[in-house]
Amino acid sequence: MNNMNLSDTEIEILLFGKWRFNTDWEKIYIEFKNDMTYEQTRIQTFLLSKPSEFITGNKFTGVWHVNDKRLCLIVKTVPKSFFNLRLLILSKVDLADMIASIFSIFITETYEVLEINKLNFIISDKNQRIAGIKIN
Repeated sequence: MNNMNLSDTEIEILLFGKWRFNTDWEKIYIEFKNDMTYEQTRIQTFLLSKPSEFITGNKFTGVWHVNDKRLCLIVKTVPKSFFNLRLLILSKVDLADMIASIFSIFITETYEVLEINKLNFIISDKNQRIAGIKIN
């Protein structure tokens, strides 16, 4: 599985599809689409993290890309957020989605791609290594 000679485009092609992985505090399901968008569901398994799931929701959508063997996720919407209340003046704008769009300018989730093939991958953030399996 050690294939660090892959280009960023080759890594992106391998990522297309549905993946599942677990961290110490979350179960994560993510679908990387070939239009460079993604849908992610995060289920908190650590009891003290459940309140944040209630506030932000457990679904996220956005855009993704690979740059210098780093997977970059940019959140654009949080459709199940508690704060997706309809504003009276702007009835078609969700408050949480507006905030996510603004924060996406400054905050990008970045993971180093350590290993990847058609069925498995290992990425790393600042704190831990995360192993994923393809579920297509």
